Amino acid sequence: MTSASGTSYCSAYKSHGLSDCLSGSLSISMTARDAEAEEAHLSNNTGVAGQAGSSCQSDLNGSSGGVARERGRNWGWMLSGIICVNILILGCALASGTAYKNVNISTPDLQIFLIILLILTTTWMIYYVFYTAKYEGSVVYKDAHAGPIWLRGGLVLFGLLSIIMDIFKIASYVGYLHCDSAVKVAFPVIQVVFIIVQTYFFWVHSKDCVQLQRNITRCGLMLTLSTNLVVWMTAVTEESVHQTTAPKDPEYPEYPEYPSNATKIHGRGLYIKGASYGDDKCKCSHTSCSVFKEAYYYLYPFNIEYSLFASAMAYVLWKNVGRLLEERGHHHIKFHIKDAILGPVAGVLLVVAGLATFIVYEMEMHNSHDDDTKDYAVMIHFVMNIVILTLMSVSTVVGCVIYKVDHREHVTDKNPTRSLDVGLLVGASLGQIVISYFTIVAMVGTGAKGHLNRLNLTGALLMVIQLGLQNFFIIEGLHREPYHEVHPVDTVMANPYVLQPSKELSLEGSDMDKKPSPVPTAFNLHSHKEEHRHKLIWKRRVLKEVCAFLLLGNIILWIMPAFGARPQFDHDTETEFYQFNLWAAVVNIGLPFGIFYRMHSVASLFEVFLTS
Repeated sequence: MTSASGTSYCSAYKSHGLSDCLSGSLSISMTARDAEAEEAHLSNNTGVAGQAGSSCQSDLNGSSGGVARERGRNWGWMLSGIICVNILILGCALASGTAYKNVNISTPDLQIFLIILLILTTTWMIYYVFYTAKYEGSVVYKDAHAGPIWLRGGLVLFGLLSIIMDIFKIASYVGYLHCDSAVKVAFPVIQVVFIIVQTYFFWVHSKDCVQLQRNITRCGLMLTLSTNLVVWMTAVTEESVHQTTAPKDPEYPEYPEYPSNATKIHGRGLYIKGASYGDDKCKCSHTSCSVFKEAYYYLYPFNIEYSLFASAMAYVLWKNVGRLLEERGHHHIKFHIKDAILGPVAGVLLVVAGLATFIVYEMEMHNSHDDDTKDYAVMIHFVMNIVILTLMSVSTVVGCVIYKVDHREHVTDKNPTRSLDVGLLVGASLGQIVISYFTIVAMVGTGAKGHLNRLNLTGALLMVIQLGLQNFFIIEGLHREPYHEVHPVDTVMANPYVLQPSKELSLEGSDMDKKPSPVPTAFNLHSHKEEHRHKLIWKRRVLKEVCAFLLLGNIILWIMPAFGARPQFDHDTETEFYQFNLWAAVVNIGLPFGIFYRMHSVASLFEVFLTS
């Protein structure tokens, strides 16, 4: 159509000449091409607009889907948090109510509540193991940092000891069935089943990052967490009642006569008769009751630690629900005891000395009736604690100095396990810090008269210093990348034009074959590696020695309070300064956290030892 128009245009206007015709034809052709180009441009723009519209629509759909997932996740977190808070508050009210005889809450009331929690938690864990975890696509990722072998091994060990404690409880409470509630027998039976199921659950599934049924899993894990914390609160409350009791009061005529300044009744016979152990009105039907009571009394610390270990693992699992991980290799770090010698040897000597003084202290407190002998035992205990804290503080300072000259990079990736370790470390240390500051105020307020008060003040100050230094050392170690052997480059790229002579390229009479090759010899590479290893090894060695010594020091500082050492009540200055009720509340709340801090520090120091 364009050619015809140009021809007719030329025919109609012949009189204008050939040049005019050609110029007119060219103009029309160019106009037509411009029109086609414009049409194509408009068409392309329309297509681009359509693509943009569809892309925008897909982005909107994806955005709305992401918002929906985010709302679902927030809803699951909120609901599981509400469940946890309500269970904890109710459990705290019941547990604290059973600690006072004038509150009308009995031990069976609390145990009924615990039985309900244990049954619900066990049911959910069985559901997870046999349904949720088996569902295709439910567990796509595994958190390599969660549930390390030492944590799961500790859980199994403490779980076995807790089961033994429950067996002793069952054997003891059976003797009181004729005159006491059967709930006291049912509770340890159900707790044994709960411990077995929970230990298997955490051993197998502690690394799971659940992607399906996330809200149900979050609520179930918060139920597990709160159940373990309520069991922990119950055990701590019962343990505190056994360890401390107020001086003789007219409201408690069942307590025998003791001197007015006796703030702790030495001898566990009275402890065992109170607080769910049965009393004089209910006699045991068999002769082994007292043996079982004495036995499971000493297993309380392990049951307390089991509940805390399980709570920590449940929290990490809860944080990992719905978490997407990158596929990267995880460094498997092996434990070698030969890496450290001085630290373990010094630590073992410290533990042996601490155990010896602790045994002497406990025997004197329980068997002696002479006040001077008891004061001497308390003095030995104070001196031993001061020696331990001083040595640990000095070794921690050495470790912190090594960190200053160490050039390892800090860990940058987010890790719920590491965040939990740091939070528990700082939070648990506050319990012992609070007790120490109460002691410092009492000692300064009374003038720190006498050698026992001065030793007590010194020990409290050293405790605060040691806790601060150790927290810094452990947190810094947990946030450092593990040591890696940085070998010099062994692979040498040979230059075929200069180096090794070959059969194909033989230049007789030339100096090329006679020139020394610039390739480093094996001896040179080996010597360079050894020099490099020597530069690294001394920093690694010192850190491992420090970690091993601190680990054993924390073990002895865990053993002494966990198995009955209560110098806070054997030395009566704080009791007279604050009065018994306030001081007992401070100690009974803060000391369980301090005991847990020592055990958690052992676990964290072991991890720092491995990464050093």
